[in-house]
Amino acid sequence: MPMRLLLVEDNPSLASGLSLALSNKGFSVNHVSRGQQALAAVENDRPDLVILDLGLPDMDGFDVLRKIRQGESELPVLILTARDAIEHRVTGLDLGADDYLCKPFEIEELEARLRVLERRLGTASTSKIESHNISLDTATLEVRQDGKQVDLSRREYTMLKSLLLNAGKVLTRDSLEDKLYSWGEEVASNAIEVHIHHLRKKLGAQLIKTVRGVGYTIEKP
Repeated sequence: MPMRLLLVEDNPSLASGLSLALSNKGFSVNHVSRGQQALAAVENDRPDLVILDLGLPDMDGFDVLRKIRQGESELPVLILTARDAIEHRVTGLDLGADDYLCKPFEIEELEARLRVLERRLGTASTSKIESHNISLDTATLEVRQDGKQVDLSRREYTMLKSLLLNAGKVLTRDSLEDKLYSWGEEVASNAIEVHIHHLRKKLGAQLIKTVRGVGYTIEKP
């Protein structure tokens, strides 16, 4: 399933650009600009990974990391900061950060590091997910059916990825909404049904099964 990212960044333009770029890559992004907001988000709606700036307006990012580690020893944290001195890197890693990336950076490098952390989480052991006659590449975002490329929208891709990774399990409508839409984003009442309809038109009506009153599933091969 797509990673739920908590982006903790007080620069509005950078946060907006990052949120858009990462959403377009299939991640679900929740953005906050303050340390206390980040701690509340981790406690109330745990993300899969935190991207943490150090220069926050209400508290130092290292203090945010310390408090996260007090209650969440396993939650991956990637520090994204302009502090590039070696002592800052050492401090961040000693406090429990899983990775440290200095600004300025290339979005491709950030995506690559997120994929490494995703594999560590066990959500993807390889960049390719293959099931039935479908091949989905999480690195290139390509989807192929019987070797032929299939063009999907970002949310169609995210939904297909979630269903393939959970083959044999039933995903409820609410759980699919959580995977496809960022926190607080308005969702049309029939959005999931529309995406399912489009996927069936593009990949065949038999791939995705409806479990009445529960949700949707792709059977294990």
